[in-house]
Amino acid sequence: MGGKKLLRQLVLQTCVTAGLMALLLFAASGDWRWAQAWWFLAIFFAGSLVTGAWLSRADPGLLAARLEGPSRKGQPLWDRIFLLLIMAVWCGWLVLMALDAARWRLSHMPLWLNLLGGALAAAGFAATMIVFRANTFAAPTVRVQAERQQRVIDTGPYALVRHPMYAASTLILLGMPLLLGSWLGLAAVPLFVVAIAVRAVFEERTLARDLPGYADYRRRVRWRLVPGLW
Repeated sequence: MGGKKLLRQLVLQTCVTAGLMALLLFAASGDWRWAQAWWFLAIFFAGSLVTGAWLSRADPGLLAARLEGPSRKGQPLWDRIFLLLIMAVWCGWLVLMALDAARWRLSHMPLWLNLLGGALAAAGFAATMIVFRANTFAAPTVRVQAERQQRVIDTGPYALVRHPMYAASTLILLGMPLLLGSWLGLAAVPLFVVAIAVRAVFEERTLARDLPGYADYRRRVRWRLVPGLW
């Protein structure tokens, strides 16, 4: 796929995703002037476009892989189900935070926490770019990319933890409810972290079975997400 076509697909998918999130947030909040939601959408939109535009030049193969749908040939059934469930839960989470912070106004956070949340979300996008620079095979689905001659990556952040992409995603997950000002949303973050941890374990079993050298890599790099912790 050509670079211009990839960019058009990137812009289209980003606009559709941002539009869906905007619909969920503003319909649930009942207030299209909700400033925190606009800041969140701006960070998501800018982060996605900047990352994708950089990939279109630095690694178009990875961008093409990441623009594919949540279901791919060779992907385990459990991962297809996981992705569908996590997308549904994500939408419900956005609605919960909008109701909590903007419609019901149950949560009250100081401005500095909103700013911290925005900084964490932006840092998550920056960390994701570092992961992409190190790993050209960082596709969103769990499968061995034989068509791209996938190999084990053990440099950059992968020399420290086995799943730096999930670690970067955790920054975004923590930042979102802080930026939106929802304590209920923040309380749900551990559930996402547990889901990520479970997926990481199952992903490693798949890679150890199907990707040559991954079992050795798993023995060399001890930690999955956080050095010294897990």
